[in-house]
Amino acid sequence: MPHFIVEYTDNLEKETDIRPLLEKANTILINQNGLFPIAGIRSRAIKLDNYVIADGEEDYAFVHASLTVAAGRSEDDLQRVAEELFDMITDHFEEAIKDRYLALSLELNEFTRPTLKKSNIHARFQK
Repeated sequence: MPHFIVEYTDNLEKETDIRPLLEKANTILINQNGLFPIAGIRSRAIKLDNYVIADGEEDYAFVHASLTVAAGRSEDDLQRVAEELFDMITDHFEEAIKDRYLALSLELNEFTRPTLKKSNIHARFQK
């Protein structure tokens, strides 16, 4: 953990490249002074080709990101990270939002129950 997941409408593909957005998200999460273990960071995007936005009469688009983290971090830390990520998303889509109807959002989720997981990636960063 954390997992950063971006859902975006397929009509944005001509205007922006999503991979750099994911790379920037990882950089932000890594640069939190040990708040998150590097090996646990996962960023991914899901392109949506079936959606309806508002009245459906325009070429509307949206980007919805979610950050899911394990419990145990302060509200201040989580708020700061969420704001950094949202500012990055806003900057990434700065040109697109000038030229089209576009909704941007980010939600923060915190697991309060244990999750089952297994990974050998953590060992690489413990050396």
